[in-house]
Amino acid sequence: MNTNTSWNEQEIVQEFRRIVSHSFPQFGALLNQCHLKVIQSFWGQQSLHFLPYIAIYCSKNTIAAVKAEIHVFREVAFFLGLSKVVCLNATCLLHDPQSKLKQENPQLWLELQWIVTQ
Repeated sequence: MNTNTSWNEQEIVQEFRRIVSHSFPQFGALLNQCHLKVIQSFWGQQSLHFLPYIAIYCSKNTIAAVKAEIHVFREVAFFLGLSKVVCLNATCLLHDPQSKLKQENPQLWLELQWIVTQ
């Protein structure tokens, strides 16, 4: 991955999708049914350790297939300088009565609604 901090999250997601689609077309099609997001986490009091990773939000119908190929997605993430890949069940997130996702991140909530209804 370009270590230049000018890369934004959307560019990283697009590059991740491009590499997967080019190198593993069957898995690129699988990712088209998912929502990808770069998560930036910081460790330590002064947030010195920047550890971005990819979250793949899947419907209950696709999560097993994505998890079965997680090793491929981790290879691509590593190549891009990301720390890891996690799979999240969007269906469960949307139906969680304790979730505040709709209020805190309405755009992501809408994206996940779309993923779940496909």
